[in-house]
Amino acid sequence: MRSSNPVFSRRGFSRDSGTAGYAAPQAGATVTGENPYAQGTAHPYATNPYAQQTPPGVRSGAMTIDDVVSRTAMTLGTVVVGAVLAWWLLPIDTENLGKSYGIAIGAALIGFVLSMVNSFKRKPSPPLILAYAAFEGIFLGVVSNVVDAYVSPGAAMQAVLGTMAVFGGVLLAYRTGLIRVTRRFYGFVMAALIGFMLLMLVNGLFALFGGGDGLGFRSGALGVVFGIVAIVIGACVLALDFKVVEDGIAYGAPREEAWTAAFGLTVTLVWIYLEMLRLVAILSGDD
Repeated sequence: MRSSNPVFSRRGFSRDSGTAGYAAPQAGATVTGENPYAQGTAHPYATNPYAQQTPPGVRSGAMTIDDVVSRTAMTLGTVVVGAVLAWWLLPIDTENLGKSYGIAIGAALIGFVLSMVNSFKRKPSPPLILAYAAFEGIFLGVVSNVVDAYVSPGAAMQAVLGTMAVFGGVLLAYRTGLIRVTRRFYGFVMAALIGFMLLMLVNGLFALFGGGDGLGFRSGALGVVFGIVAIVIGACVLALDFKVVEDGIAYGAPREEAWTAAFGLTVTLVWIYLEMLRLVAILSGDD
């Protein structure tokens, strides 16, 4: 099952077209599709020495859930450290707000470039992933501080708690089977995600050339509706990410892929947090 998260889609922890002759997943695992890490496939990791030196279904140095948790903690921790430093070190008073905004926008652009580089690299690069997290943290720190100071006191903490609630809720629903990631679910999420992104792109173009908030999709009552829709879509993407990570572990993906998992989960959580922050700002009565 592929995720709609471009990070996981590019890496391809698992494929949709199952064929005979591939190594079996680890005992007790339930997965869908072809094992991209099995010996003899055309997948970039077919030359993985672990796949060549160990019997099918047994992977020395394979990715585990502990690897994913620890790498994700490091990546999200870097985001938090960057955000805290930006919050405290970059002033947002009237005199310096423009300068701090400039730094935040620059950090966001660098983070975007690094996210694209990390998404299309064949093998994960921990330094580049942590660099992405650091620059993303700087951007989030400034934006959160501004919203907290000028729009709604406590908005950043509310957004953090909301993001944690979404993560915990989706994880619980996924583990208990309330959310079942199927091809139909995947198709629905992909269609919703593409449609939402296209709509936001059109809104952004109208805002760029027409001024104001474009078509008004990101403010007022419509902003609340689309904010909730964005968070729901983000939660669905998170469920797809969990499925991809689960398949990767079951198929014996190389341990280095835990960094890819951490990066993909971080991208999704950052998006959910930003939508939460925007929603809180709109509900405060001033966007």
